[in-house]
Amino acid sequence: MIHLKTAAEIDTIAQAGAILAALYREIPGEIRPGVTTADLDRWAEAFIRSHPGAIPAFKGLYGFPATLCVSVNHEVVHGIPSTRRPLKEGDVLSVDCGVKLEGFYADAAITCPVGAIAPEAQGLLDRTQEALARGIAEARPGHRLGDVGAAIQEVADEAGYGVVRELVGHGVGRQPHEEPQVPNFGKRGKGLKLVEGMVLAIEPMFNLGTANVRTLPDRWTVVTADRKVSAHFEHTVAVTADGPRILTG
Repeated sequence: MIHLKTAAEIDTIAQAGAILAALYREIPGEIRPGVTTADLDRWAEAFIRSHPGAIPAFKGLYGFPATLCVSVNHEVVHGIPSTRRPLKEGDVLSVDCGVKLEGFYADAAITCPVGAIAPEAQGLLDRTQEALARGIAEARPGHRLGDVGAAIQEVADEAGYGVVRELVGHGVGRQPHEEPQVPNFGKRGKGLKLVEGMVLAIEPMFNLGTANVRTLPDRWTVVTADRKVSAHFEHTVAVTADGPRILTG
């Protein structure tokens, strides 16, 4: 069942999203060679809890042990922070985080370079972020989920990247994951019609190589099947009469 949000509820999600936006403005300064993914996780939890009423949305969710999902290089999503995981020059780090505030959730992700990275990896980051922007532009009343997915897929197809299909975006609100699912592929004019009051997490995941992925024995970390680099960007977006409103921007 899809839960449409009132203007007041969207404003509350935007307040949670503003904390995430602030976190993502700050965290690139914390990402450098030698820092462990556990260091970043501790920093992020303290940052979120420094805002009255805000709590890390992912910590304990479905049993996940941390505030951040931190995924390095060929890890697509859901990497677990570790004190034994120092970052190295040339790594690519995906950071996915959520905030819960006054009973509502916001969700966003970015992928960052660690120092200087390979040009092909930087191209992947740039095009994945471009695909997110194109997908968001389609999130307006009267459009369809297929329009969002097709806009994202077109960027990947132009660049020759693999589009992860097993993992998709989703609705967000009083629960961190709500209906509908929001695939990063599709056909224009197809799928569920978007209406005012929907709030969606739109989150393209592109791979330098194959679209195929697998889950590691830790039952969380999803990796590319060919171990090539992956990138992930995400915003929480409200469908409004005035067009898409980015709540985590």
